Amino acid sequence: MSGGDWVVVIPVKLFAAAKSRLRPQLGDEQRAALARAFALDTVDAVRNAERVAEVVVVTAEPELGAELAALPDVELVPESGEPGLTAAIELGIGHVRHGGGRHLAVLLGDLPALRSAALDGALEAACGHRLAFVADLEGTGTTLVTALAGTGLEPGFGPDSAAAHRAAGFADLAAIGSIDLGLRRDVDTVEALEAALGLGVGPRTAEVVAAFADEALPHAPAEASDPLAPDAAEAPAAPARSQ
Repeated sequence: MSGGDWVVVIPVKLFAAAKSRLRPQLGDEQRAALARAFALDTVDAVRNAERVAEVVVVTAEPELGAELAALPDVELVPESGEPGLTAAIELGIGHVRHGGGRHLAVLLGDLPALRSAALDGALEAACGHRLAFVADLEGTGTTLVTALAGTGLEPGFGPDSAAAHRAAGFADLAAIGSIDLGLRRDVDTVEALEAALGLGVGPRTAEVVAAFADEALPHAPAEASDPLAPDAAEAPAAPARSQ
C-alpha cells in the first residue's frame, strides 16, 4: 500500500443491524457473522491495493474496531452522533480532509469478492475524471465514488444513487470501461451472496459460508434437505478469490 495516491474511506454498519434483507433465510447470528466477514475481506483487499495510500474505516462496531486497531495501515474513526451511512461517510470525508494532498474515494464495506487489482484498475480509471463512480451490478446503486485531490466530494449512496451520481456530474466508470464484477457485487440479498460466491470471495467470507454447509443452503427450501448428503467436512467450500 506504500506509494499509493488514494485515501479510501470505508463505512461499516453495526454487525447486528446489517444485512437485514438476508432475513428470513439467515438468522441474526449468521447475518452478523457475514457482515463481519464482508467488512474484513473488503478492508484486506483495499489494504493490498497498490494505488491506496491510506485506509480509513468509519464504524461504531466495537468488534471490528478491536480487530482493525492492530493494523498499522488502517485508521479507525469511531462513528458518533447521528447514525446511518450518510453520516458515517461525511464523518470519514471530514476526517480525511485534514490530511490533504491525495485523491479521495468512498467504498462500501460489503464487497466480499473485491480483488485488490480490480480496485487498482478502477482508481486508475478514476484519475481521468474529477468525480467518478462505480454502479452496482443492478445498475441502480453505487459501490465506489471518487474525487481527485482538491475536489469536493458529496456522494449520495442509497436507492437510485447511480442515477443521482450521474446527474450530479460523476463519470460512470462502468459505462466508460471494464470494471471487475467483484467491485460491483455488493451483497444485500441471498441471490447477491450466491453471485459473489460464484466470483470467488475472501477467506473470512468463505469460512463463514463453509459453516453453513451442514445446514440447508440459504436459498434451498427445508424439505429439500437430503439426510444422505455429505457432511460438512465433505461439502465443497466456497471458492476463494485471488488478489
